Amino acid sequence: MLVPFEEITHLFTDFQHTAFRLETRRGYATDRAGARMQAFLRGVDPEPEPEHPWNVNVRWKAEQGARFSRVRLIDDPPTDGQRFLMAAAAGNVAAGEDIRVLTRAAALDLAVPQQDFWLFDSRTLVRMHIDDTDTTLGVEVIEDQEQILEACRARDAAWAAAVPTAEAWAQVRSTV
Repeated sequence: MLVPFEEITHLFTDFQHTAFRLETRRGYATDRAGARMQAFLRGVDPEPEPEHPWNVNVRWKAEQGARFSRVRLIDDPPTDGQRFLMAAAAGNVAAGEDIRVLTRAAALDLAVPQQDFWLFDSRTLVRMHIDDTDTTLGVEVIEDQEQILEACRARDAAWAAAVPTAEAWAQVRSTV
């Protein structure tokens, strides 16, 4: 059953140990509509936003010993949306989030699913439902153990093969 994303926002403060995100899209509608991405497309690097509520929460959870991490799939060459996310990642990383990058080809070889999700404490899976315009339609909260185990395996495989965003971004920037 799909629910609005707003109904699961408490999970980002309630989790105890780990919150992991798999990002598979070539871009996101919210980014394309934002001023930061528009400026990036004109050649302006995104400035870190240490007081953005996301980064404030990441720091707060890190102080409690909890960890945010994510793996972003990128194409070869990366799309504008993927390049923007890599450029903007430094602010999230500075707040304490560990963001890594994996090529889509490697993800396919590893059988990593091609659907975005969040995994909280390896117990709660939140599958994102995103339409063809890259707009989130809603989320599905899954507590089925078999599906959660599959997400844990995907997380572990993707994480082991991914590289830190700064490393991937340096390579991409050197070719642009």
